[in-house]
Amino acid sequence: MLPLLSINWNPEPELFNLFGHLPLRYYGLLWGIGILLACIIVQREYRDRKISDEKFSPLFFYCVIGITLGARLGHCLFYQPEYFLNHLWEMILPVKFLPNGEWQWIGYRGLASHGGTLGLIIALWLYCRKTKLHYMDVLDMIAVATPITACCIRLANLMNSEIIGKPTDVPWAFVFERVDMLPRHPAQLYEAIAYFIFFLGMAYLYKLGQKKQRTSSPYYHRSFFFGLCLTEIFTFRFFIEFLKENQVDFEDGMALNMGQWLSIPFILIGIYFMCFYGKTRKHR
Repeated sequence: MLPLLSINWNPEPELFNLFGHLPLRYYGLLWGIGILLACIIVQREYRDRKISDEKFSPLFFYCVIGITLGARLGHCLFYQPEYFLNHLWEMILPVKFLPNGEWQWIGYRGLASHGGTLGLIIALWLYCRKTKLHYMDVLDMIAVATPITACCIRLANLMNSEIIGKPTDVPWAFVFERVDMLPRHPAQLYEAIAYFIFFLGMAYLYKLGQKKQRTSSPYYHRSFFFGLCLTEIFTFRFFIEFLKENQVDFEDGMALNMGQWLSIPFILIGIYFMCFYGKTRKHR
């Protein structure tokens, strides 16, 4: 029996189709909005620190490539290695090769946030080698903006009716009609709301730190924001996984699913950088 206030959810994932072959989906649009918002926020941080626009300009390229490649490879290797190791080109190209030799444009159906985070960290290291900026300074600035991008990505998952929650009888349950007719936790929406709140909190701490002397503010030791971002996002991710359906069959027999196991090292790394790394080095 459906809960009295359950929401039937079945939006069309495509906004429109260009030339009949290139669809514009909510998923891609929301990804783009998330990246754009992050760029606007980080550019303001650069200007606060008197870093030139010339050094900011290549940042967008490094972030997009790092996140996209990392997220894609992360999904393929963490969740479906048995398929993609035998279809290597499909790991990189947004197409599916059919048995008759033709191909079908499907977009990137499968992006892992853990892989995207790792890809971004590596891309920023390469960016800092080129621009000679301090690596931890850049990670801190990116960290302030990261939750708003994560929020947009989870809204994109909601529009695609993917990464769904487990059945429930709560009055705000969603019925994902393209999946089944069971009322389920809107886990994507839970995450989107949480990440938006995390962004507001980090923006507040950043502004608070701007008003204080850098030598006296606990919010300005190098790595604080980077550590805080990893800790809060992946701690929430760990616990929200208990309300989600497993994404792949091999997770069914696991005490913790793949998302939870992958979150644990990010949480530990985040705690270290938030609480200890800056304590053993000079403040900025």
